[in-house]
Amino acid sequence: MFRADLLSNKRVLITGGGTGLGKAMAQRFLELGATVHICGRREDVLEQTAAELSPQGPIHALPCDVRNLDAVEAMIDSIWSEAPLDILVNNAAGNFIARTEELSPRAFESVIGIVLLGTLHVTMACGRRWLKAKHKGTVLSISATYAPVGSAYVVPSAVSKAGVEALTRSLAVEWGNRGIRMNAIAPGPIPTRGAFSRVLPLPQLEPLALDRNPLHRFGTTEELANLAAFLVSDGSGYINGEVIRMDGGEFLQGAGEFSNLGRILTDEDWESLKPRKKKS
Repeated sequence: MFRADLLSNKRVLITGGGTGLGKAMAQRFLELGATVHICGRREDVLEQTAAELSPQGPIHALPCDVRNLDAVEAMIDSIWSEAPLDILVNNAAGNFIARTEELSPRAFESVIGIVLLGTLHVTMACGRRWLKAKHKGTVLSISATYAPVGSAYVVPSAVSKAGVEALTRSLAVEWGNRGIRMNAIAPGPIPTRGAFSRVLPLPQLEPLALDRNPLHRFGTTEELANLAAFLVSDGSGYINGEVIRMDGGEFLQGAGEFSNLGRILTDEDWESLKPRKKKS
């Protein structure tokens, strides 16, 4: 189904590309002939991923905190100094389970800064350059199944992902006639190292998540990477402004990915989920 040259001559930037879904997409895009740039806050993780994936194709690690507009502009300038990007994947994210009334303003700012403002910063940095040069571009953002309806206990993420979807649909119309496509994927639960443990932090939550899924399984990073590869390829050139839900039908069984936690977790469970201050 996927030709080995599907993404040949395409230059891609994946935010949050050092781990999880970002790393899986980077690997798949390299297999399909792309030149890949990955960015993230942890330089050691980025370098390790780049070293691991480099036998499959050209990959470049760029440390960058997408919350910082100046850092984003500097990163995009460094990429453009060689050649323009063709594809941007907004994947950088942050999320955790918590009772909303217990969240500090900083907790909200952290998630919104990465997910919503980070997506906005990188999208605008690329978009302005594409428009000025009349260069075609494709943007793919990673959303969440609860973005259109909200979800209890992940309110900062729900707010941010809803904004990402609004940005996707709005710019699809505004920029579409100038050669820029905007789409998003809203994945259901996909086990990844680190991120998955933050949204299903207790062992009793995993079987509950499986039970509410018609396919009675979680998605895989390979499945998401394949969908992403199709959506950024020229073969999907007439798809614009869409959010593709990939969750095995889970959303259709009830809105709010985490809303049922209030009936499941005890006060002791919630207490155990609170972040602990590190000893100095």
